[in-house]
Amino acid sequence: MTDAAPPSLADVPKAIATPCIQVCIIDGQSSLCLGCYRTLKEVATWGRMSEQERAEIMAGLRDRRARIAPEKLGLA
Repeated sequence: MTDAAPPSLADVPKAIATPCIQVCIIDGQSSLCLGCYRTLKEVATWGRMSEQERAEIMAGLRDRRARIAPEKLGLA
């Protein structure tokens, strides 16, 4: 047996912020996910992006919603 120290909070990986709501359907017309408004490439590379890159994308997601036909979002 070893007397290894228990892991500290610094050893625990930080959770990655994500807009995912587990509605993963890519709209063919806008190329955006109907759940989170990210592109397929953004979804696929999200975990490898820097915090800054993710923050920039998240800041623009609300505006992307307008690129999706309202009836596809259940709004019409």
